[in-house]
Amino acid sequence: MSNSGPSKLKQSLKQRIIEQAKQRRQTSGSEQHAGQSSALEPRVPEKFTRFDLQPGYQQVKMMRASGARLGTENPFFKLHEGIAGATTVIDGRECINFASYNYLSLSYHPEVLEAATEAMQRYGTSVSASRAVSGERPIHEAFERELAAAYDAEDAVVFVSGHATNVSTIGHLLGPKDLILHDEYAHNSLLIGAQLSGARRMSFPHNDAEALDKLLTRHREQFERVLVVIEGLYSMDGDVPDLARFVAIKQHHHAWLMVDEAHSFGTLGSSGKGIREHCNVDSRDVDIWMGTLSKTMSGCGGYIAGCHALVENLRYLAPGFLYSVGLPPQNAAASLASLRIMAREPQRIERLQRISRYFRDHALSAGLDVGESIGVAVVPVITGSSVIAVKLSEALLQRDINVQPILYPAVPERSARLRFFINSEHSEAQIDTTLNALQQEWSRLAAR
Repeated sequence: MSNSGPSKLKQSLKQRIIEQAKQRRQTSGSEQHAGQSSALEPRVPEKFTRFDLQPGYQQVKMMRASGARLGTENPFFKLHEGIAGATTVIDGRECINFASYNYLSLSYHPEVLEAATEAMQRYGTSVSASRAVSGERPIHEAFERELAAAYDAEDAVVFVSGHATNVSTIGHLLGPKDLILHDEYAHNSLLIGAQLSGARRMSFPHNDAEALDKLLTRHREQFERVLVVIEGLYSMDGDVPDLARFVAIKQHHHAWLMVDEAHSFGTLGSSGKGIREHCNVDSRDVDIWMGTLSKTMSGCGGYIAGCHALVENLRYLAPGFLYSVGLPPQNAAASLASLRIMAREPQRIERLQRISRYFRDHALSAGLDVGESIGVAVVPVITGSSVIAVKLSEALLQRDINVQPILYPAVPERSARLRFFINSEHSEAQIDTTLNALQQEWSRLAAR
């Protein structure tokens, strides 16, 4: 009898065993590959990879949602359809304007426009390189020379951004073995520069020179270089420091003093030379003068003025200058023309100071809280509530008056405010109209 039957059975069993072994190898390989693939893929939460889940964007969404619940419009990014001076055009309507840094009304002065146009035609719209490489133009040298002369300083250097001027200057000059002491109301650019430097940073109460003196007494010997940073005119409050006192303190403790004149140059002093003229302080008693071109000088950018060694250090080594394109020719020319007009027409500064005081004095007479403003260029009206500030801003815009609210967290909630930037061409009639409208709208809001 043939044994082909058992033989076939053995072969069949053998074949099944082989196939099962192949399947196990394939399954094992797939699992191993999956394991390897899984190991290669990082297990990172989406909140670290998606922009719409970032804290900053979430904060913006919360602000918008809060505004929608309160029935308020976004008070920011209003579209101005022309020149912004004492008046502006928004949504086709001419408004009295209190939201422009154009304090001396020079950004549309014919001489400024002509200088900018001529420089653009001669040098183009951009110098197309860093100044150290091939972006240097005669207009830069002329402007820096006249800026230095305006400060009675040895030299000056101009950056393409006011914010970057502070960030790059402080970040470059100071290091981990140094100390930076700044007013608690110091501008964001000063704080970012301090962070970039790696230096130890401490704040002192606003305009409190005695508190600064105590901090220096306690900490000066622990550090190599020490920088004290204040502003000439504080843009949120419109108040000024006692510059002479700060100079005396920095000299006693062998520190550097830096003064940010973004809002004070061109607005303070009989000829607009800023906080030193206002306080009768010698320019050389301040180590680092800083300012911006976007206010009284009708341009965009920033500058540092001081001794030649300071300026050369920044010109050759400060990243924000060395690795950035040079100031566009039309900006330099516009700012230079504005500087010359300021020197020639001090009556512009006098008009600005007079109409600013008129606003502050009449606001006080109306029972409004203007804080510590001295009544030059910047006058806040403190509402004590972000919601009230926004609603008042909206109501005034409906009456063709444009003023921006300043809200928490830019200021503490109890210090929320409307911030009025005054222009040399504002009239007493415009001020009266504005303050009357503000009182009426605030009364209506309180009644509701």
